[in-house]
Amino acid sequence: MRVALAVEYDGSRFRGWQRQPGGGTVQDALQHALGQFAAMPVDVVCAGRTDANVHALGQVVHFDTPLDRSMFAWVRGANTFLPSAVAVRWAYPVPASFHARFSARSRHYRYLLVNRKHRPGVWHGRVGWYHHPLDLPAMQAAATLLRGERDFSAFRAAECQAASPVKVMHRADVRRLGEMIVFDFEASAFLHHMVRNLVGSLVAVGQGRYPAEWIADLLASGDRRLAAPTFSAAGLYLLSVSYAPEWGLPVDGETEILPLFRATSDHPGGAS
Repeated sequence: MRVALAVEYDGSRFRGWQRQPGGGTVQDALQHALGQFAAMPVDVVCAGRTDANVHALGQVVHFDTPLDRSMFAWVRGANTFLPSAVAVRWAYPVPASFHARFSARSRHYRYLLVNRKHRPGVWHGRVGWYHHPLDLPAMQAAATLLRGERDFSAFRAAECQAASPVKVMHRADVRRLGEMIVFDFEASAFLHHMVRNLVGSLVAVGQGRYPAEWIADLLASGDRRLAAPTFSAAGLYLLSVSYAPEWGLPVDGETEILPLFRATSDHPGGAS
């Protein structure tokens, strides 16, 4: 039997997703928990590897098992043995042809950036922060230039191992909710550090250092050295992974974490 799981985790508690010598990763924790429940080794494959301090609300993984257990049992069993910073949300049986990574149609990442003079306290490690006012319309105009099929070499980490820098960006949006600036990116796939590099360059536009059209120049150049530095990982969330309906996976509504930060109607920042 092949089983798909949806997993959420607090990335600040782990050394990233990918298993490493010495442990301490989300994959290590999940495989250990599943192995404890199954009383045998269990190897998982994820839809998208995340770095240290990057969070996930809708990571999807699959694994193979000879055991005949209910999906509810896999959820409860895994969560019994998982540390508090990671949890399985659902389990679903899938055909052997399903692959968490290669069957995915798109991934949706969201970056949360607090834009105010003082740094976050309660939300430390959960959001990024920039202290000077940012030009929202300029960042919105710049984000539109990222949509479509593009060569994202200018936003690719040097250690990226992807076969091609060309990805299809289905969504690239920027909006403000009170003191929070929200960046949404949905694409066929992402390069290493791509979202954080995009956020860094959009913030540079918001600072007034470059016009919105600079983003188009970066895409055309393909030169990572010309783009802005990689932004903090703290505010980045793998929000969801999309699959074709024929796989029959549960379709979560967009996990909504923004009301935690939403301004009231009389807030001087106002939602826009």
